[in-house]
Amino acid sequence: MQTLVDLNADAGESLGRWKLGHDAALMEHVTSVNVACGFHASDPVTMRGSVQTAARTGTAIGAHPGLPDLVGFGRRRMALRPDEAAQIVLYQVGALQATARAEGVEVVHVKPHGALYGMALTDDDITTAITEAVVRLDPDLMIFWLAGPTAELARSLGARVVREGFADLEYDDAGHIIVEPDPQAKDPDAVAQQAVDLLEGHVTSTSGRRLEVEVDTICLHGDRPNAVEVCEAIVRRFDALGVERRAPHP
Repeated sequence: MQTLVDLNADAGESLGRWKLGHDAALMEHVTSVNVACGFHASDPVTMRGSVQTAARTGTAIGAHPGLPDLVGFGRRRMALRPDEAAQIVLYQVGALQATARAEGVEVVHVKPHGALYGMALTDDDITTAITEAVVRLDPDLMIFWLAGPTAELARSLGARVVREGFADLEYDDAGHIIVEPDPQAKDPDAVAQQAVDLLEGHVTSTSGRRLEVEVDTICLHGDRPNAVEVCEAIVRRFDALGVERRAPHP
């Protein structure tokens, strides 16, 4: 079992007076955050608050660009050309970069959100377009992709790829995550066990199939109602097993 891993969570997913997520509490435990950039959630003031919280807690900051769908929270697929997908990523990353630099910190990674992430898993052209755009923007930026073929494709393009696994999402037999349109509370101990399974190099699909996987970072979703309890359960298991949490440096 590996004993060093990044633990990441989504952040900045509120919108004006409508609050969602548990940013401050989660940043006491996770080592990286993916900050929404305004298309699927967030607004300039919310982005700034998330960046400030991350800076205060020493949490690595990443951009979480999504599809332009506030109503669907970026979890509904859209018909986009690969170049359009790449450009909406660049637009959002640039907004967060400006916010972060004004606060004296830097954006160090990019992780596509929701349906955009899912679309890339089944469309190599979208993966390629997004990855190449991030490399052109800044070759030092890391990009989070699902561990497996998508991450390996991105790595072949010269990107600094962080292979991601999900503690609180189910996997299908193809090794793809099953995105929840409206995340519900989950058993913290069950999620923590899946996180440990990922460290051991495997995950179980919904049909019971054992899938081999190697990860550099493990994600939990900040908009889950009991996200803090889930995170604390993962941290307890990691601490008991001597697993160190650290932001990635591939």
